[in-house]
Amino acid sequence: MSENKSIKFEIATPERVLLKEEIVSVSVPTASGEVTILPDHIPMVSILKPGVLEIRLLSGETSLVAVSGGFLEVLKNKIVILADTAEKAEELDEQRIIDARNKAQEMRQSEQFKDDVEFADLAVRLEKELAREHALNKWRKLKNINKNN
Repeated sequence: MSENKSIKFEIATPERVLLKEEIVSVSVPTASGEVTILPDHIPMVSILKPGVLEIRLLSGETSLVAVSGGFLEVLKNKIVILADTAEKAEELDEQRIIDARNKAQEMRQSEQFKDDVEFADLAVRLEKELAREHALNKWRKLKNINKNN
């Protein structure tokens, strides 16, 4: 094991446990702003907003995960994220992201909204797709992958 301090980390969705391992740090998009959590962080609970988790692994690698919202709990020696949806950046399908984003934007521009709830639902879906796209682009940059490769 590395000399670096570590903290147990787990991210789960209703469908699966996406990641469960010791990490060095994680940066998380919360309702009150981005928070970076290191070992010995004070306990806290927060609401996640759609965005990208940046996870520093013990190996020195960085893992990027797109989340669409959920909850964060920081305990003495453990971080638990319960996400509505979570996808590793390397698993994302760019064409699916583009199609979903375009569909959400088309619906937003049309006058199909019956009420504020429907508009809010659409805004959340659009924010989720933008977070997925941001995670994929950030991962490509991190891995020095050209879009056209």
